[in-house]
Amino acid sequence: MVQIKTPEQIAKMREAGLVVAAIHEATREAAVPGATTRDLDEVARKVISDHGAKSNFLGYGGFPATICTSVNEVVVHGIPDDKTVLKDGDVISIDAGAIVDGWHGDAAYTAFVGTGHAPELIELSRVTEESMWAGIAAMKNGNRLVDVSRAIETYIRRQPKPGGGKYGIIEEYGGHGIGTEMHMDPHLLNYVSRKRGRGPKLVPGFCLAIEPMVSLGTPHTEVLKDDWTVITTDATWSSHWEHSVALTEAGPLVLTAPDCGRAKLAELGVTAAPDPLA
Repeated sequence: MVQIKTPEQIAKMREAGLVVAAIHEATREAAVPGATTRDLDEVARKVISDHGAKSNFLGYGGFPATICTSVNEVVVHGIPDDKTVLKDGDVISIDAGAIVDGWHGDAAYTAFVGTGHAPELIELSRVTEESMWAGIAAMKNGNRLVDVSRAIETYIRRQPKPGGGKYGIIEEYGGHGIGTEMHMDPHLLNYVSRKRGRGPKLVPGFCLAIEPMVSLGTPHTEVLKDDWTVITTDATWSSHWEHSVALTEAGPLVLTAPDCGRAKLAELGVTAAPDPLA
């Protein structure tokens, strides 16, 4: 069953989303050469504590940290530790979440550590992020879940990959519903599958975490012995972007974006819903 939220509940999710946005801002500044991924986790812990929120990652299924820190060929669910020291030229995807009064926020971004990144890595992150926004723009009243999947896949497939070939749209992981739990129905594929059909209709109160994951090579992954860390099977580097989004009577509301997604959606001809906390 898909959980449909009231405007008041969406406002609570916006509060959680702003905590996630603050985590992103703080960890971006801290993701520098010489920092360990545990250093970033400590930064996130402090932000959550300072906002009086709770972590929805720590302890989830036994996960031992506050954020996921996925470096280079790690796609998702990288565990922060003291051994992973960020180097000039690394790419890191940071996935973070927070709970406020029982309501969840969840979002991820890809950052470049230091300088000297290859153009194909910069383009990979751009394509992944823009495909996320294409999916967000497809969150319209009356659309189906598959329309979000189609928008993400179509954007990625239309982008020329530097050096030729195709981007790998990760198949084993995707987006999800979000609300009183971090992961809820429905599961959102980042590509269209005939086996899944059209999916549920999008109506006001429908909330999704939209999160494309894209690699420079394969769409396939494997899980390391820690039972969490997910890497590409061909060791190609990847990018991960995510926002939590609520569909309202006034349109999509990007819960984890400081401006509710207003500026980016305007570029796509979509009007973002007003901030319920304004």
